[in-house]
Amino acid sequence: MTVYYAHTNGTDKVHWQRLEDHLVSVAELARGFASVFGAGEYGCSTGLLHDLGKFSKEFQQRLNGAPLRVDHSTAGAQEAIALYGPGIGTVLSYVVAGHHAGIPDYGSVADEPSLTARLKRKVRDYSAYREVGLPFPGINSMKLPISLLEGQEGFSLQFFIRMLYSCLVDADFLDTERVMDRKKAYVRESRYPTTPELKQRLDQHLAKLLASTEDTPVNRYRGDILKACIDRAELEPGLFSLTVPTGGGKTLSSLTFALKHASLYGLERVIYVIPFTSIIEQNANVFRRALGDEGVLEHHSNFEFPNEDSEDWNEDIARLRLATENWDAPVIVTTNVQFFESLFANRSSRCRKLHNIARSVIILDEAQMIPTDYLKPCLAVLRELTENYGSTVVLCTATQPALGDLMPETVHVREIAPDPPRLYEAFRRVEVTQVGPMDDNALASELGRYHQALCIVNSRSHARELYKLVADREGVFHLSACMCPKHRSEELDKIRCALKEDNECLVISTQLVEAGVDLDFPVVFRAAAGLDSIAQAAGRCNREGKLAMGHVYVFEPVGHKLLGWFQRTASVTHMVLRNTDDPLGLQAVESYFRTLYDIEGDGLDKERIMNSVEGERKTLSFPFAEIASKFRIIDSDTVPIVIPWDDKACDLIEKATYLPSYRLFRQLQSYVVQVYPNQFAELQQSGKIHTLGGDKGAIHVLIDDSCYTEVGLEVSKDLDATGEVWFV
Repeated sequence: MTVYYAHTNGTDKVHWQRLEDHLVSVAELARGFASVFGAGEYGCSTGLLHDLGKFSKEFQQRLNGAPLRVDHSTAGAQEAIALYGPGIGTVLSYVVAGHHAGIPDYGSVADEPSLTARLKRKVRDYSAYREVGLPFPGINSMKLPISLLEGQEGFSLQFFIRMLYSCLVDADFLDTERVMDRKKAYVRESRYPTTPELKQRLDQHLAKLLASTEDTPVNRYRGDILKACIDRAELEPGLFSLTVPTGGGKTLSSLTFALKHASLYGLERVIYVIPFTSIIEQNANVFRRALGDEGVLEHHSNFEFPNEDSEDWNEDIARLRLATENWDAPVIVTTNVQFFESLFANRSSRCRKLHNIARSVIILDEAQMIPTDYLKPCLAVLRELTENYGSTVVLCTATQPALGDLMPETVHVREIAPDPPRLYEAFRRVEVTQVGPMDDNALASELGRYHQALCIVNSRSHARELYKLVADREGVFHLSACMCPKHRSEELDKIRCALKEDNECLVISTQLVEAGVDLDFPVVFRAAAGLDSIAQAAGRCNREGKLAMGHVYVFEPVGHKLLGWFQRTASVTHMVLRNTDDPLGLQAVESYFRTLYDIEGDGLDKERIMNSVEGERKTLSFPFAEIASKFRIIDSDTVPIVIPWDDKACDLIEKATYLPSYRLFRQLQSYVVQVYPNQFAELQQSGKIHTLGGDKGAIHVLIDDSCYTEVGLEVSKDLDATGEVWFV
């Protein structure tokens, strides 16, 4: 009988992988992954189907060196329909057809990449597969293992297809790696600590911390929060909230809940999702101190693993670097962008991790930062994970968004914290005063009255103009996304030092400073904005409780018109605050979010993603590629400019000039400023940037030092967005 191969490995065919072996191996891996959510037979079928096209003589000729292009994935998609019919078969065909190029849109016959067109496409003869006798599961064993959730039945079906796709592509990658790269496969096979083992380490860490903790009223309240997290971890998996004021110790308390809950219910991992890169590092370091290094994976754009020739390189790091591909680690620390965009992606590189999100504990830190433009699809995916895939989700924040009205009455969010109103009063450390309109001159004069103060405004241009008004004073600092992350980090170190030594310190910043940055000012001025932003600003005031009461002043900026999102949220805040004496109270926050979501209406799904899947659920005509292109939390129109800020940046730029690589580009992330297309065009036309390119991509480097000052990159065509582009 003719021998068919899946992969070559050198010139000696003894080391080539037989196609039958590959299909069966991938099928068993995919079966195991999909069994986590009851879809083992579906996973097995996709594994057996995915490379049937390699049974063609043309593909085998290609493996032997013939210059042929062979579409090997469409054959399996067509065979899925033949074996399982138009229902189950279509589900499988999406997965199989997309295992290289990405899950396609259903589309039409006229759209060549669409599933419809591919199911009609003439393919090479692959009928030789029947000689092998592959063990396809029978159609009677292929019952749909998930529930079609109320109000999102189509979403449930398309998400099931995504999860199956994840199982297949991860299985395919892993089996291919086992044959083609034994070194990688060996590293990946080493054992991680389990969630029960990590829980034991955390318990020991907390015992040491508590033994040295001073008995104060605040620490007693923190102890109450921790105890509640321990006790309520025994509740059945599902959807929870953890409403804890700033300073309540929610980072370790939420991790305690997660690890105990995971241990009790056999959940595989903890995924900690944070909206901002600026606070991921500090949280990840907290976790590493408590749990050890080998089980905590940071996965975001600003994190770079050491080089293999570095003294810091070891097998644990090698394994964690591989785990970024599929999140096969017990604790993941990542961003909203990485987490949510992956759940709506269609490419294998982004989707490969999805099946490992099933049966996990997912902590959404600063849950009010779930992107409002995509709030409805984000809530839909969280429902899927909790109701169909065995995960637990915790919405963790001091300003809990009012999400109940956006979900069916059958969805219950259980609160973990003991008596949130009492905790709010216990941790109240600031008074909020509305001071009305202020122009920059009046604001600058008022700021001059304080020894230490923080002023937060809504745009980069406003921050820059206000800073220049006060820059001649002692101890003045500026923070905005016009500055590269390395520059901002250095300024933050100087600010912390000034505050610690009680020196003069006035900081003019955009809203990026609100993102959990651990600064503590006696006075904060905040330009009118959403109530959640005001609450975040208040978290930078009297943070450590050293004063009887800190002061937050909310002003209406004169000469800097609020636009778009800032205008809408500021208007809602104004409406809500007319009816309360406590701007940061839990009732005011709930009223703010409820009113905002009501006003936004269809804007909570601006790309109409839910409509695109609900209208076509009976025919399974889902637009996977279209959804992936539309679900973009960060404005994709921005262009990264690399700033030669220090010697390390210059060295990396020089290396990238001669030998560009993805790794070098990742290392340069700390020196990047994002600009808008009109700004990029101006920099390019005036010869102020130089583009380095090649088959590894392109980067744009600033070569005119005069464009970058203490306030960051300055471009005359200044265009402020409705938010800072700096978290990924």
